[in-house]
Amino acid sequence: MALKKYKPMTAGTRWRIGNAYAEITTNKPEKSLLEPVKKSGGRNAQGRRSMRYIGGGHKKHYRIIDFKRNKFDVEATVATIEYDPNRTAFIALLHYADGEKRYILAPQGLQVGAKVISGNDSAPEIGNALPMKNMPLGTMIHNIEMQPGQGGKLVRSAGTSAQLANKEEKYAVIKMPSGELRKLLINCYATIGVVSNSDHSLEQAGKAGVNRWKGRTPRTRGVAMNPVDHPMGGGEGRASGGHPRSRTGKYAKGEKTRTRGKGSDKLIIQRRDGKKLSK
Repeated sequence: MALKKYKPMTAGTRWRIGNAYAEITTNKPEKSLLEPVKKSGGRNAQGRRSMRYIGGGHKKHYRIIDFKRNKFDVEATVATIEYDPNRTAFIALLHYADGEKRYILAPQGLQVGAKVISGNDSAPEIGNALPMKNMPLGTMIHNIEMQPGQGGKLVRSAGTSAQLANKEEKYAVIKMPSGELRKLLINCYATIGVVSNSDHSLEQAGKAGVNRWKGRTPRTRGVAMNPVDHPMGGGEGRASGGHPRSRTGKYAKGEKTRTRGKGSDKLIIQRRDGKKLSK
């Protein structure tokens, strides 16, 4: 992908680095695959604010994405590569041979006019979906299922990919983008390739208004509050506030957040910090 550096015509564009959207082929989504997105503004059913720092944002539609890739052995042609406001990756519109249309996550390098297919006997080529038992070792994959038929849950954000490291009788060993090594059932489906829009992490907002367009209102720092409002509030002058913690007093840095004794612990071979998970 290509990035676009804005000229410093205003204070907001001085530091802004945006996406040039060179891969995007159309700005009109497929109407049959759109759903409305209702905004809550952080309010619950009683109209009271239950989540802070939510509000505003540009109006948008949800694009229905085919994470399951369960239209087996029917070849599809890539019609367009499109922007999706609901995710960091680009999406691809597929026209199937029987006339059906579906959106999928667009892998890097997928071109308009390319043919993709999903099924047990699919070739391990970019955009194709097949079970991990039929993939060669070392394959870069994304949109990975955790249970067969459940639909892809893992590795879906821009520029990410996992690697098929090993295959056992019942499990496939996957190296996750975080560096974690874990087992998944070998019959689970995954899509070949790296997720598109790999330079997304290099973009710079340039001004606070960009976050307002996304529906995020400014966040008040805990140290700027009073003691009654936050554990880090109060103090004489510009007090640091002590150890960073949440509004409820839970430590924000260093504390492990994974549930102890979780059922899937036995499937994790190596944690992302390089340590083996204690059994």
